[in-house]
Amino acid sequence: MKSFEKETARRIQGALKTAATTKIIEIGLGAIQKTARVFRECFDDASAIIIADVNTYSAAGRQVEEILKTDGIHMEHPFVFSDPNLYAEMKYVDQLVDVLSSSQAIAIAVGSGTINDLTKLASYRCSHQYMSITTAGSVDGYTAFGASITEKSFKQTFYSPAPMAAIADLDVIADAPLEMNAWGYADLMAKIPAGADWIIADALGVEPINPTSWGLVQNPLRKLISNPSGVKHRDYQALCFLLEGLIMSGLAMQQAQSSRPASGAEHQFSHLWDNQHHKHNGKTPSHGFKVAVGSLASLALYEALFDLWDNSMDKIKIGKHSYWKGFSEIEKEIKNTFSNPVEAAQVIEQSRQKYIDFTDLEKRLNRVVEIWPELSRNLQRQLMGFSEFKAMLQQVDAPIAPMDIGIELNRLKKSYGLAQLIRKRYTILDFTKELGVFETCVNSIFISGKYWEKQYNTLTDNRYE
Repeated sequence: MKSFEKETARRIQGALKTAATTKIIEIGLGAIQKTARVFRECFDDASAIIIADVNTYSAAGRQVEEILKTDGIHMEHPFVFSDPNLYAEMKYVDQLVDVLSSSQAIAIAVGSGTINDLTKLASYRCSHQYMSITTAGSVDGYTAFGASITEKSFKQTFYSPAPMAAIADLDVIADAPLEMNAWGYADLMAKIPAGADWIIADALGVEPINPTSWGLVQNPLRKLISNPSGVKHRDYQALCFLLEGLIMSGLAMQQAQSSRPASGAEHQFSHLWDNQHHKHNGKTPSHGFKVAVGSLASLALYEALFDLWDNSMDKIKIGKHSYWKGFSEIEKEIKNTFSNPVEAAQVIEQSRQKYIDFTDLEKRLNRVVEIWPELSRNLQRQLMGFSEFKAMLQQVDAPIAPMDIGIELNRLKKSYGLAQLIRKRYTILDFTKELGVFETCVNSIFISGKYWEKQYNTLTDNRYE
């Protein structure tokens, strides 16, 4: 075992002590050979069924099947999704429930995020446990509680326990398409602005930081993202640290029973574009690449806020809240903005859960003025500059501008306001809204030309105006 594998194993073993469901995690070269032993430790003499798609069955599923059969584990016929447009949608969960409900076999999800989430929710609905074999470092949800599934055109997280075991073989990960590991790297980078959002929520008493789940994600984060070039060039240590970070994020979500440790405003942009069924060049951009653009958008908003507060603090005047709307007005705007009544109702409910009235707003703003010097220092210690963040994404060929995933600048500008509405999670979007500087900060991002060159806006997209 190489030194970096031992280092990762040490941190993972410590993290497993906090996990509610996951008992075994193996990350390393040749880790797939441990599948039979891990399966028996978790499920005794149960039967197994491999769940995969055409690509992931070829990448690892067939090998897993042979390993288990050789060890004498009873195997049911693998279920391999053949749909080339497979997506984490409820219709595929229903299809998988039909398969899993016919026996007591334990599902082994062999694949990346989509296969894992479909198997996770379907297994839960059949009252089964399951295990995961990772084929790419593409998402952070492998060991997370909850499955991110689209139902009725709305992306949402459905309660479902994490896998009992997860295995990531670095040889398999290194053979994955380069862009898939870039997706995961971008998702891991997103923990930087997500952490800042949690710092704000904690400071204002909205959602206290859970020290255990915070530590799982944030303590090793800077080290784990430090070699983007290594991820691109399939360096084993860089890939090991990438998988560690993604799996740690899942364990943190499992421990907290919430996605808060790994998700902030940057994910709300991604969820918004999911709900809008956004496609670029005929394809849905990956979750990680949407989150990459969302992270840059979030960082730009942070920088705009720092510039405004440092240079023009008199613009934030406690006691003048004419900008603050009653919730009935917000509800009306949501109904006018979201044409699908089912989606509009869901957005209204999410917004209602974080709305505060004028009296509470005044108390919160007084609190902000009181704590801002310390809060500002904490945020700037947590955050990374927009330019540095962008350069690291660029090294793995991740998006560095909204147009890279087909989002025009005018649409991105509109997305700031929409992303704030669709989730109850308190983020920098809510913070700037409550301060009364949201529009000022967002406008400054696009007027300055500091973040995205004007040539990125040569086309217009009025569908979301």
